[in-house]
Amino acid sequence: MPLPVSLPCRVPPEVDLLILSFLGHFAWELLQASLFASLSQTEHFAGIVICLKATLGDLAIALAAFWCAAVVGKSRNWIADTGVAALAVFFAVGILATIGLEYLHTEVTDRWAYDGVMPTLPILGTGLSPILQWLFVPVFVLWYMRRLTPRTSDQGHDPR
Repeated sequence: MPLPVSLPCRVPPEVDLLILSFLGHFAWELLQASLFASLSQTEHFAGIVICLKATLGDLAIALAAFWCAAVVGKSRNWIADTGVAALAVFFAVGILATIGLEYLHTEVTDRWAYDGVMPTLPILGTGLSPILQWLFVPVFVLWYMRRLTPRTSDQGHDPR
């Protein structure tokens, strides 16, 4: 008599979001480090710690954007069943938070500064790399999460 096979329990979508976002944002932070003046004279290990702290901030932005999109999408499973509105909210929250935090930390608190090679957006003065980061990394993360997340309409149906 064959033993029944049970499928493993799914982790909350926030866990997938945080793991995938960590991988993408930490890699991006390390790659863009040379575009920040404050990192050019920093020792290697200290620079990694700074990039890790920045990544934790990116994860907070990603989580806030996810939850805002979940409100609009009316489900924490919005990635699988979403329309354009939840996606638009997700990216809008992420980009607006990035612009606001970049402004705060480069213009108000002087926590970091752009190197002369950092391209900046006209009028806003926000670095192009942080904006591109909040476009490219979340696109990859959401694409992969969509592959991991079963659609609500598919649940309960036997695929045989």
